[in-house]
Amino acid sequence: MSARVLTVDCRYYKAEFACSYLRIEGAGAGAEAAYIDTGTSSSVPLLLEALQHEGLVPAQVRWIIATHAHLDHAAGAGTLAEQCPQATILAHPKAARHLVDPARLEASARKVYGDGPFEMLYGPSLRPIPQSRVRSLEDNEEVELGNSRLRFLHTRGHANHHGCIHDPELSTVYTGDSFGLRYPALQSGGLFVFPSTSPTDFDGPEALRTLERILSCGVTSFRPTHYDAVPDVVESAAQLKTDLEFSMELLDHAIRAPVDDGIDEFCFNALRKHYSERVTALQIPFDAEQWSHLELDLGLNAAGIAHVARKCRLQS
Repeated sequence: MSARVLTVDCRYYKAEFACSYLRIEGAGAGAEAAYIDTGTSSSVPLLLEALQHEGLVPAQVRWIIATHAHLDHAAGAGTLAEQCPQATILAHPKAARHLVDPARLEASARKVYGDGPFEMLYGPSLRPIPQSRVRSLEDNEEVELGNSRLRFLHTRGHANHHGCIHDPELSTVYTGDSFGLRYPALQSGGLFVFPSTSPTDFDGPEALRTLERILSCGVTSFRPTHYDAVPDVVESAAQLKTDLEFSMELLDHAIRAPVDDGIDEFCFNALRKHYSERVTALQIPFDAEQWSHLELDLGLNAAGIAHVARKCRLQS
């Protein structure tokens, strides 16, 4: 098959937590390849190993695509670009500038994590990419990969600088964080997906519109960065819609909370209760390790909702 895609485990945080997709068109010396999301700098050897396993060399990589600039998706873009000198880096216009000059992203992440944890996760520093190698993609803009065409969709909701990539040839959409998270460790009792509402740009109505837009592509699968291909597109969208509607209700409650102190904890407890009820309703038996896995993201989701609530309270 000339058109194919591989899931490459980026080994970010732990196994099967974040991935890159290696999209290949053609075979042999005439083949072209694209990476969709890159993980961190420490992920780059794994990405190149996958390329070599397919019989390709870095000069055959035409595109490196970042769905958005969050570090688990794009921290390795600069390092990978150095290893693939013929590749052009593609991103949403609002994300592209952070790939050219990642200083602001790095400073913000160091402030959150501290220098030691930052460098353990992302390396000594984020590598900037020359402006000449970075191309911003507008909504619905297409690029060629061999005989295929990839269409870039602006998809707000998780982040204002987020884009998804529609791949009609393989009937899939590479969704970054715009169509939820689907960790293999949480699938033992059946399909379980949930949205990412992490800081700082959560927008519930836009996230719902993004769900509908991805559904309208009519694909038979979607491929989130967290993690791997999911064939249950319609059922996944239904689960995500329920959770996003709950998150919007929770945001409204958080905006009206009497004090700022404790909003993060209030949001986390509400999300924990919501997912406990959902797991029970779906008859999915989560053990302590699975709850720990889920709660890592629930903490981030709660922080994202609380962040928006505080902004709204300041504006009122």
